[in-house]
Amino acid sequence: MRETELYPIVKLFLEGQGYVVKAEVKDCDVVGLRGTEPPVIVELKTALNLTVVLQAVDRLTVADHVYLAVPSSVAPASRRRRAQTVALCRRLGLGVLWVDLVRGLVEVASDPGPYQPRRTPKREAALLKEFAQRAGDFNEGGQSGRPVVTAYRQDALRLAVGLENGPQSPKALKASTGVEKAGVILRDNHYGWFFRVEKGVYARSDAGDRALETYAEVVKALS
Repeated sequence: MRETELYPIVKLFLEGQGYVVKAEVKDCDVVGLRGTEPPVIVELKTALNLTVVLQAVDRLTVADHVYLAVPSSVAPASRRRRAQTVALCRRLGLGVLWVDLVRGLVEVASDPGPYQPRRTPKREAALLKEFAQRAGDFNEGGQSGRPVVTAYRQDALRLAVGLENGPQSPKALKASTGVEKAGVILRDNHYGWFFRVEKGVYARSDAGDRALETYAEVVKALS
């Protein structure tokens, strides 16, 4: 695939909007003019990466309306990732065009212009809640290869400690450990640290024993 394959489709699209179009004008892949309006610049790319985005950002020193045109076949597969990609370009002041090389069509994913992402109060509340519920800081920023000590994991460790003296009911563990969701954590058993002895009674598994050793530092802080 070559960038030149995108040109006739993009040119036809812009001409349909009333633009006079010329290619390779002062290092710009495509330039469109319509009457006395400011120019529109389109950068034709066969991939979408940081180098491409930076090149398009540089074109903003020439014109306010700059688009990245890339084949729809190389656009991110998932809707969420595609939306994130478009949102990033919008935040940088860039427009995005998906070019369908098979059908010869152009889809305007976004136009260039000021962009302010919408805040999501629910996600912010979840962030603050998780921060507040963590007892201490047992992770390293940017870590990989080992589990993150979340508030949920800390609660599971509290329950594991609470089962030190044998099987108990979720109600009893809730009272002794202060873990509000004791029943849910024991039932779901995401880490394999517990097992049900009988209806309404749980005990700690061998994996739970090992977890107390693995997270000894955390357990000490929690106690």
